[in-house]
Amino acid sequence: MNGADALCETLLAHGIDTCFANPGTSEMHFVSALDRQPRMRCVLGLFEGVVTGAADGYARMADKPAATLLHLGSGLGNGLANLHNARRANTPMVNIVGDHATDHLQYDAPLTSDIAAIAGAVSHWVRSTAGPDQVSHDARDAIAAAWSPPGQIATLILPADAAWGETNRVVAPATRASRAAPDEAAVRAVAEAIRSGKKTTLLLGDVALRGKALQTAGRIAKATGVRLLAQQANKRLERGRGRVPLDRVQYRVADAIAQFADTEVLALVGAQSPVAFFAYPDMPSTPIGAHTEVLQLAGGEADLCQALQQLAGELRIPRDVVPDVAPVWSDGLPRGDLTVDKLAVAVAALLPEHAIIVDEGITAGRAIYSATQSAAPHDYLQLTGGAIGSGLPMATGAGLACPDRKVVSVQADGSGMYTLQALWTQAREKLDVVTIILANRRYAILHGELKNVGANKAGANASLMLDLDRPELDWCAFAKGAGVEAARATTAEELCDLLTAACAKRGPFLIEAML
Repeated sequence: MNGADALCETLLAHGIDTCFANPGTSEMHFVSALDRQPRMRCVLGLFEGVVTGAADGYARMADKPAATLLHLGSGLGNGLANLHNARRANTPMVNIVGDHATDHLQYDAPLTSDIAAIAGAVSHWVRSTAGPDQVSHDARDAIAAAWSPPGQIATLILPADAAWGETNRVVAPATRASRAAPDEAAVRAVAEAIRSGKKTTLLLGDVALRGKALQTAGRIAKATGVRLLAQQANKRLERGRGRVPLDRVQYRVADAIAQFADTEVLALVGAQSPVAFFAYPDMPSTPIGAHTEVLQLAGGEADLCQALQQLAGELRIPRDVVPDVAPVWSDGLPRGDLTVDKLAVAVAALLPEHAIIVDEGITAGRAIYSATQSAAPHDYLQLTGGAIGSGLPMATGAGLACPDRKVVSVQADGSGMYTLQALWTQAREKLDVVTIILANRRYAILHGELKNVGANKAGANASLMLDLDRPELDWCAFAKGAGVEAARATTAEELCDLLTAACAKRGPFLIEAML
C-alpha cells in the first residue's frame, strides 16, 4: 500500500464514497489508488468550479461530505468561487489538492504556488501532509474538521511523494462531532421576550429549515403569533404543500428595512443577523433598526431542533398545536407571452413530488421562491455566497446524491456561462436534471444594481459590460454539444409542454426559456 491507497481507505472508512475530480500529473498516484477502489464513485468535472460546486450540492442533499480532487494551486484557484459559496452554506467538504514532490519544490517549477495560502481563503482547516505514514492520520483530521457542526471546508494538500511512498498505516475512523446542547439561559431569554408581548421574529437558518425543527418553529408561531423568516440565502429548505410556509429576508435593503420595521425582538436560530449584500449611498448596512433587540436562541454549532423544542417547552405550547402549512397549488397553467412570473407559475404547477429545486435565477429567484411556496413538497437549494456560477454544478451534485428524485435547475443565462461544463457531467452520469435557462441575454441584476447605487442608466459602454448580445447565446446548441437534449420555449404554453415532457422521463434535459 502507498500513501494514496491509505488516503482512499480512510475516506471510505468514514463513508466518503464520492470523489468529484479534475486531476493532473501530481495526483496520478491518487488516481491509480481510486482505480483500485470500486466502492468509490469518481465523477469528472471539466472545470474545477464544476467540481467544487457539485461537491457542494452533493453534500447539501446527502448530509455527508464528498471529496474533491484538484490539481495544485491553480486547480484549487479555479474552484475558489464555489468553495466560497460552500463555506457560506456551512457545507462539509474534503478537498484533496496535489502538490509537487517535496524535493522538487526547491526548483520552483512553473506550477509551483503557495497552495496553503490559496486554500486558507475558503477553508476552515488546511494541512500539508508530511509523508506517506502521516496521510491517513491527516485525512482523518480533515474529515473530522469537515464534520464539525455546522459543517466546514477542509483542505488536505498531498505532495506527490507522500502519495507514492509506501506505508502500512491506516488509522481508525474518527467519531463524528455532535452538535452542542442549547444554552438554557438563551432559551429562557427568548421565551421571556415572547411572553412579554413584544413583536418577535424568529430568523431561521441551517437545519432549522428542515424536518422536526421547522415543524416545531411552526408550532411556536401558531401558538404565540411570532413571525417566522428564513435567511435571504440558505443551504437547503424544505418547502411546498403541507409544510410550514416561510418568507425570506428581502434582498433589496429598502424592502428588508420595511420587513423588520415593527420587529422589537429578533431571535436567531442557526442564522446570522441580516446585513445588506452591498453598501449603498444613504442606506444602512443592516435592515435591523436600533429599536430591535437581537437575541441568539442557538448558533449554527448547536442542536437547533433541540433548542426550538426547549423553547416550545418553556412557552408551554401543547404538543397538539398544528402549525400553519402551505396549501395545495390551485392556480392554472400560464398562457401567452413568456415572462418570469409565468415561468415561476409553470414551475410551481408542474413540479414533481419531492423534487429538488436549485435556484440560481438571480433576479428571477424572488418570483420562483414565491410561486413555489404551495407547489408539491420539495427541497430548495440556493446560491449562498453570492459568487455566481453555482447553479449548474450544484444541480449536478444534488442529482448524484439523490438519483431517485427529479432535480429542476432554474438558471440565469449569464451566471450559467460560468460553469456550463456541468452539462457534460450531467450527460455522462445520466443525471435526472431538468435545466431551465432564463434567457434574457443580459446581466439583469447588474442593470438593477446600477440604479441602486445611484449611478446613471446604462449607456453604450456600460451596456457593453452588462448585456449578453452580439452574438446572442444559443443554449440549445451548448447543451447538445455537451450531450444534453434541449429545446427552446418562446411562449408559456411551449414552456409548460416542454417541462411536462421533461419531468415525465429520466435523464438530463435543457429548456431555453426566451424571456
